[in-house]
Amino acid sequence: MKFENKNILITGGSSGIGKALISELFNNGARTIAVIGRDRSKMEPLKTKYPEINFLFLKADVAKLNEIKDVMQLIGKVWDRVDILINNAGVVSAGALEDISDEDIIAQQNINTTGLILLTKHVLPLLKKSEDAAIINISSGLGLIGMPFYATYAATKAAVKQFSEAIRRELKDYPIHVMTVYPTATDTPMMESAASKNMDTPELVAQKTIEGLKNKEIDIILGGEQRIQDNKDNFNDPLKFDEKVNSMYDTMKSRAKNHRSM
Repeated sequence: MKFENKNILITGGSSGIGKALISELFNNGARTIAVIGRDRSKMEPLKTKYPEINFLFLKADVAKLNEIKDVMQLIGKVWDRVDILINNAGVVSAGALEDISDEDIIAQQNINTTGLILLTKHVLPLLKKSEDAAIINISSGLGLIGMPFYATYAATKAAVKQFSEAIRRELKDYPIHVMTVYPTATDTPMMESAASKNMDTPELVAQKTIEGLKNKEIDIILGGEQRIQDNKDNFNDPLKFDEKVNSMYDTMKSRAKNHRSM
């Protein structure tokens, strides 16, 4: 896939992986990008950094259906099609399940999963007008392997995996490629409150994502061979994999403490 003359829509593009994706897209020729976010002031610096890009900044919360509909009406007036949709917006609230507020549980579901699905639904008519389209859904390594203290977050990201797989098969008659990205712990604002080490950089995630899209891959799993092996071990013998998780239980509990980015 080439990115010149593509109309690209991305959520959560003002920081972290989203911001790095905009940089990688720019380096690959993209010049027309719409960014959806909750805080327009955080998007504005993108204009200064990338003056060559024709930006469309759209203030909206993907957890709110009426706001999704409003931004899609605006996009429909400006663009005749969408070529690439990147569902990147996400939030996290970690810890023991009973300690997480009901509001945080609902918000994670609404933003990470329901909002992603609803936005995709409402973008689809414009994606179907493209001759070479793509949907990129940012999941998480925790969407492949459920870990303690991330029960809700892991559930929302596992749902993204299944949604991507199902919608890819549903859209078989259209030139719309669907790809899912599974970052490990990544050095982004979302991870600032987590005591995690050995994190991937947003730039690495963005680079692997765009490389994968060029090659028409359907899954991009970060974390190297060990992560791939862990996925296999967890699938083949989950009870045995529990033993490995149990050996890290206290460390994971400590790392998850105060990990909240909503």
